[in-house]
Amino acid sequence: MRRNYRLLILLSLLSPVILWLVCFFFLPLISVLIYSFVERGTYGGVEWNFTLENYQRLFDGLYLGILWRSISTALVCTAICLLVGYPFAYYLACYKPKWRNVLLLLVVVPFWINFLIRTYAWILILRTEGLLNSFLALLIPGFQPLELLNTPFAVQIGLVYGYLPFMILPLYAALEQLDLSLIDAAKDLGASPRHAFWHITLPLSLPGILAGSMLVFIPTVGAFLTPDILGGGKVSFIGNVIERQFKTARDYPFGSALSFMLMAIVLAGTILYFRALQGSESAET
Repeated sequence: MRRNYRLLILLSLLSPVILWLVCFFFLPLISVLIYSFVERGTYGGVEWNFTLENYQRLFDGLYLGILWRSISTALVCTAICLLVGYPFAYYLACYKPKWRNVLLLLVVVPFWINFLIRTYAWILILRTEGLLNSFLALLIPGFQPLELLNTPFAVQIGLVYGYLPFMILPLYAALEQLDLSLIDAAKDLGASPRHAFWHITLPLSLPGILAGSMLVFIPTVGAFLTPDILGGGKVSFIGNVIERQFKTARDYPFGSALSFMLMAIVLAGTILYFRALQGSESAET
């Protein structure tokens, strides 16, 4: 009787969360799943006829190429964020506590500005008459402006800039908890700084690396705002294709199928993340 009473109290406390998940997560997800198995109407909308054609279209070479571009760009963005963010996070974790909060604040400050505004700011920097070309023209006589805007390079810069803090913060959280006495002990036993890093610091910071990589990879693989603004419509990602299916083509079934394909990729990456995290924890123990 007491156990049932406790269960009833627990369910009453969790009821707002459960209601929120059902209304704003499960029901929309189920509706998108149903839409992915029906036909597109002649003038948009849907016709309630069951079909697998939407999923068969996913294997078209055009969409596979766009998907590969999205995944490869997301992987490159994740690697760049890791290479840039790890040294900064390590320096931040080892810095004097007096100035550590100031540096951490500088990492968080970009979140105070809308992501759309920050992305548009890169247009002023990368365009032909932008700040970067103007600065290089002052340094190099006869300099010809670089065509940077509306290119995959511009999209990559915008993605790295937008999601770099998502890599730094988990790395900082992992490195801050690092026991520095382990590194001192390794050096006392004759290990060089390089060996101490590879055998102590890097393995212990692996949870932060995995968390940061997931926080960067998941939103970048489905990004559509940055490629649309900095790519000028010339660089299409899978997120742009999904957006156009719903807004322009009004092909809700195919857009739903593309969404589920992207969701499956993200889910596979999440499963790999948890398995790698469990492996790193078992290795530590």
